[in-house]
Amino acid sequence: MTFQKILITGAGGQIGSELTSYLSEIYGEERIIPSDVRDTGDSRFKFLDVTDKKSVALILDKYKIDTIFHLAAILSANGERNPEVAYRVNVDGLHNILESSVEKKVDLVMIPSTIGVFGPETPKENVPIETVTRPTTIYGITKLLAEQLGNYYQYKRGLDVRGMRFPGLLSYKSPPGGGTTDYAIEMMISAVKGEKYDCFLKRDTRLPMMYLPDALESLKKLAEADASKLVHRTDFNVSAFSFTPDELEAELKNYYPSFSSYYKPDFRQRIADSWPGSLDSSAAKREWGFKPNYDFRGTVEDMVTNLQARLIPGKA
Repeated sequence: MTFQKILITGAGGQIGSELTSYLSEIYGEERIIPSDVRDTGDSRFKFLDVTDKKSVALILDKYKIDTIFHLAAILSANGERNPEVAYRVNVDGLHNILESSVEKKVDLVMIPSTIGVFGPETPKENVPIETVTRPTTIYGITKLLAEQLGNYYQYKRGLDVRGMRFPGLLSYKSPPGGGTTDYAIEMMISAVKGEKYDCFLKRDTRLPMMYLPDALESLKKLAEADASKLVHRTDFNVSAFSFTPDELEAELKNYYPSFSSYYKPDFRQRIADSWPGSLDSSAAKREWGFKPNYDFRGTVEDMVTNLQARLIPGKA
């Protein structure tokens, strides 16, 4: 598939900011249009509120967009704080993107999903794509609806829509974006800075995770995949490894022996308890070649090295 003009919504977020640079290096800066409701500082930046359908249609038309990476979303913890906004952005915003894409003859829309679509009745380990999905958060509910909307537009409207269920994503470049798995990034930052960390999850809460470089490559791979080989569309499971806060603390002590974390669960614990501990990613491997390059220890090592260079210059 050839991409001529790529619109990235939510370009100021954790994934969007790094995806903008990643795709620019691959396809060329002139092909990438980053957009958000907050200025990202990029000279190519365009203001776009995805809840405004007229604005969505205008930007697609003006820049002759043929591909969209739709990343504008309100995440799990922030969604529980303001469910009305989460619904408006995650559902109404997506509907505007999909409807406008049909009208403007966009070739491909990528809509990342999340492990938030799972719920308490979902099996806890090696969860397959087809399973019980009864989310208990507004984030999970809106993302499950997003998967189904994507499938509807694929089969009923002829729009090529693809997506994957991301686990917790780890990055040293961009700050946490209001998700339940943010504790992992926060814990690593505290360790590097020589500070103790108050963790908002229990020490034995196991969740699936992935390093952001692998997530970026996965988005590119799925976007470029041969459509004839895709049995699934918007709900691929992807994950690289799983760990608990306690295991992350132990791994960080290999670098910072005096580091300590204290466990003070808050409302996010209930969210984490509704999610599985590991995913079955075999369909993604089989249908479009998903293959993460980083394991748990490799991710922590790379995160620590880069965080140290950023936070404590001269000690890298």
